[in-house]
Amino acid sequence: MAEAHSAVAFSFSITHEGWDVNFDREVLHLVWQSGIRSWKKRIARFQNSIHNGVYPGHLWSLWLIFSIVTAVHFMDRAVPFDLAAKFLYLFNDTSTRWHFIACFLTALIYWLTVIFTLRYTLKLLLMYKGWMYEARGKGNKTSLPTKIWFICVRIFSGWNRPKLYSFQGSLPRLPLPALHDTMTRYLRSVRPLLDDKNYQRMERLVSEFEKGIGKKLQRYLWLKSWWSSNYVSDWWEEYVYLRGRSPLMINSNFYGIDAIFMTPTSIQAARAASAINSCLVMRRLVERQELEPMMIQGVVPLCSWQYERIFNTTRIPGMETDKIQHWQDSNHIVVYHKGRYFKVVIYKGRILKPCEIQVQIEHILNDESESLPGEEKLAALTAGERTHWANVRRMFFTKGVNKTSLDIIEKAAFVVALDDIPYEFDQKDPSKLDNYGKILLHGKGYDRWFDKSFTLCVGTNGRIGFNAEHSWADAAVISHVWEWVVTTQIHETRADAAIIVHLMELLILDERTERYDKTGNALGKPELTPPTPTRLNWEIRFECQEAIDKSMKIVKSLIEDIDLRIYVHDHYGKGFIKKCRLSPDAYLQMALQLAYYRDAGRFDLTYEASMTRLFREGRTETVRPCTIEASRWVKAMEDAKSTTEERIQLLRAACERHQIMYQDAMCGRGIDRHLFCLYVVSKYLEVDSPFLQEVLSEPWRLSTSQTPHGQTGRMDLNKHPNCISAGGGFGPVADDGYGVSYIIAGEDMLFFHVSNKKSSTKTDCHRFARRIEKALADMKALYTDHKSQNGNK
Repeated sequence: MAEAHSAVAFSFSITHEGWDVNFDREVLHLVWQSGIRSWKKRIARFQNSIHNGVYPGHLWSLWLIFSIVTAVHFMDRAVPFDLAAKFLYLFNDTSTRWHFIACFLTALIYWLTVIFTLRYTLKLLLMYKGWMYEARGKGNKTSLPTKIWFICVRIFSGWNRPKLYSFQGSLPRLPLPALHDTMTRYLRSVRPLLDDKNYQRMERLVSEFEKGIGKKLQRYLWLKSWWSSNYVSDWWEEYVYLRGRSPLMINSNFYGIDAIFMTPTSIQAARAASAINSCLVMRRLVERQELEPMMIQGVVPLCSWQYERIFNTTRIPGMETDKIQHWQDSNHIVVYHKGRYFKVVIYKGRILKPCEIQVQIEHILNDESESLPGEEKLAALTAGERTHWANVRRMFFTKGVNKTSLDIIEKAAFVVALDDIPYEFDQKDPSKLDNYGKILLHGKGYDRWFDKSFTLCVGTNGRIGFNAEHSWADAAVISHVWEWVVTTQIHETRADAAIIVHLMELLILDERTERYDKTGNALGKPELTPPTPTRLNWEIRFECQEAIDKSMKIVKSLIEDIDLRIYVHDHYGKGFIKKCRLSPDAYLQMALQLAYYRDAGRFDLTYEASMTRLFREGRTETVRPCTIEASRWVKAMEDAKSTTEERIQLLRAACERHQIMYQDAMCGRGIDRHLFCLYVVSKYLEVDSPFLQEVLSEPWRLSTSQTPHGQTGRMDLNKHPNCISAGGGFGPVADDGYGVSYIIAGEDMLFFHVSNKKSSTKTDCHRFARRIEKALADMKALYTDHKSQNGNK
């Protein structure tokens, strides 16, 4: 009970001599600092809410208008609509004080009118999506209407620096597609997957649905699209993620890998401390809204809604549905090492510096205490079945020391796992990178807290990675965080922390210093004594241990069944693809279609994730890469009679079709989210639809996603060519399918993360990776052969 007593700030007792009061000055100081920090954050949130509420205007403009109105009024000139005089008439008082009040109210009305005019004009401008469909790059001219539109967006976006959430009120709602348009797109998407007989049957189902119950479902969905800020996101989060009862590990969570071609330090404690500090600085940027919003071409803003839940967030298990719990603040992280959990306070008047955090991490690494009974594999509960975890949580973690320790984990900013194995990469031995990915995807099954928004993982050789929960946000958001962490590992400005907060995204300081000293330790000396990490206590009874063992059996079977291959393609990259005047993403999707056809001998339903963050609270939409054009090209590649010229023309047509579908998805004209929401409405109305039942039960045997690279410009490969992240991956969606994540890293390198289940005799990720390699080689050969046949034209 020593730890419990040390946590008490003060205590008192009554004796025969009177009152006996004891208090801990350090704990009281921490409580005081916590209160001050909390009030600072409240004031900052209030200021930010005002800034965002009037953006693209500014608060100073109110005082400017007030000054002008007051000057005009006291010059005995009537302001527009003579509002000041009308207010004075209502007040029935002509004293100087009421004159000023009337002028202020008049200025406030004028100011609010201007603010809302600017905001809704900007919202109307952002509804225009024609610019998305115009070809960009050298030799392509932007149309006059789009040029005028760009100028207008810049003007109405304001001149003051936007905060993270400044554009939220100006972003348009996700539009609801017409039912007929979605049905037409759906039929076109399944044509290469169905023979004539089944396609005719599907046409009948579509026609019956469109003319029948579909109209009623569409009307209800139309009402929701106007009532809510986004007609998809809340249902998508709840029904796709939170109501899922299967294990999060492998099935839902995803991972990300370090920049594998550089090694800032090989000291585990130093790298962990530096990465933790980078995450905390990023958290402060998000909390203060000083992180600039993501902008396409520096003009069109993307929704920043998902950033709010990056830190201090946990998925809480429920019997039927989980919930996402986010806390406004947290002054600690939780570190897992060799079966033990430690609470690490990372704030003491300010964010601790890397050298100070390293002292805390070294304390944990040097701690030789044994894990408590049941503590080592406790996190297996978060990896297993959700209902089982919810039941165990209710029975054993709702009171006492277990509840206290669980609260500490769930309320932590994030979790750090100090693994006892190295994360290795060797281009001559691909299995090492494969193992690296597996460690991050599932680890041992109990050394990641899979409910947390993300777990920062650190190997004994100083390499890092992460495992992220998927319900709170999509991969692009955590990739932004990871890009920040990885790039900060190389260099950091000489400026103090306050200046860094304002300038780190602008990258305008050239004076830089290494983040580590010559020995590989975090640079600098501690300026204060960092708080000592404290062990979390647990009382795991026999029944709880049995429940942990039950989850562990499921986790073990999942780990034994998953296989992963990370293929590094360094023969060529987007540089060559752009020379072919093709979209790199479309090109790689065609390569996957060719590889899959050669692997499975057929076409299957293919999923590619695109984002809808051009709209408020937008998340993702599905692109279906297996198109009519793609199937024609693949068949031509397998037809020996087909000429090189024909294959190139078909490839170009397939890439152009894919690009249009991707643009449609980004602009709210996708297929699958609309169908999904119609299905949800049908369930609420208790109406059965054979069409929706069949569509929603179709397996995605090839599930793909591109990991964004270089979102902010911080990752300057010209200055630091080795600062290339290997991306990340996820498990397969279908039992007999593949999960494929790829990242376009620089001009001459591609990474493919391919996963499959060993229990399926139809899939093999190693074989499929070889198919991808062969497909990419054959595609390049098309253009080299064409060039040799036609000279240098």
